[in-house]
Amino acid sequence: MNEILEILEEILPNVDCAGCETLVDDGYLTSFELVRLVTELGDAFDVAIPASQIVPENFNSVQAIDALIKRLEGEE
Repeated sequence: MNEILEILEEILPNVDCAGCETLVDDGYLTSFELVRLVTELGDAFDVAIPASQIVPENFNSVQAIDALIKRLEGEE
């Protein structure tokens, strides 16, 4: 989960990413930043995030992103 947090903090340096549970809902992660995040997560964890999984509930918090990555890693 630390690697996810590091990636998020690089993309959103002025946001308390560790404590935020509404990164998408509150507009911190815009579509541009979400594309960057998906790309960086894919590279860091060697997973492909399908378009069907790019929904707010999967990206609103570090915990949600971690759960998504674990699900995707389990599918490989």
